Amino acid sequence: MARKPKALTPGDTLGLIAPSGCVQDADRVDQAAACLSGLGFRVKIAPGCRASWGYLAGKDGVRAADLNAFFADPEVDGIVCLKGGYGTPRILDAVDYRSAARHPKVLVGYSDITGLHLALARKCGLVTFHGPMPGSDMLPEFDALSRAGWLSALMATDPLGPLANPGADRLETLVGGTARGPLAGGNLSLVAATMGTPYEIEARGRILFLEDVDEAPYRVDRMLTQLRLAGKFRQCAGILLGDWKDCAPGEGRPSLTLRQVFEEVLAPCGKPVSCGFRAGHCRPAATFPFGVEAVLDADAGTLEFTEAAAR
Repeated sequence: MARKPKALTPGDTLGLIAPSGCVQDADRVDQAAACLSGLGFRVKIAPGCRASWGYLAGKDGVRAADLNAFFADPEVDGIVCLKGGYGTPRILDAVDYRSAARHPKVLVGYSDITGLHLALARKCGLVTFHGPMPGSDMLPEFDALSRAGWLSALMATDPLGPLANPGADRLETLVGGTARGPLAGGNLSLVAATMGTPYEIEARGRILFLEDVDEAPYRVDRMLTQLRLAGKFRQCAGILLGDWKDCAPGEGRPSLTLRQVFEEVLAPCGKPVSCGFRAGHCRPAATFPFGVEAVLDADAGTLEFTEAAAR
């Protein structure tokens, strides 16, 4: 059974953490905090947000400690990830999952934050949220569609119902049919990277959401094929494909198209598959929960959440 956080309300305190990569400009941390304040929240900034260790936002111990501290802090109502990059896989075995289970809170982010989404789902059944991050998507301006969806998803105590594809038409049908089950997934690279670990994705009966950025079609092919060989597409109820920004072949190189990759790797699994959901490395982008019941109608091109994600 899913462990649900308390929905956010105006005036709540958000803990801003950087569990992945570091920011290039330290002023961006304060700008991100100011953006969250402008949305009606108080903000606590974790020490790791201003730290750096190579490409990481501080050493592993610092980043894990920030996350654990905010789950345990009674003054923090929700946790917002500053940005992605790389780093969450390095701290998954240092997260205090017992504390997260005792103190379930909204946690929102995407891209490399997929590592936390997967681990928190596996280890304590926590419902988390895939959505824009202040350091990546809210500066210099948070677009109106993404902003409205972000606030709606994180502050709702009722099921989100049908979720509009922000700024886009209906979803494209790759394989028709209807799938029902909890949504799970995130960034394909992270889903593949956690395979064979205690944090790998639970696909059975789930609708799998997948997106990525800066990956050539052959690499997308390789990662999807890894999931296929592991039985994930046989076990799942359906597949929802998000945004694939800059996932084009190198100039002058022979390549399949992404569409061909999806047709050859995913379609034979026989599960409903929809493409073109605007979530991930795009603007505008949807915000939605992982871990609660949804219905994907690949024929109609719709996604509907039928279970509340927060209490």
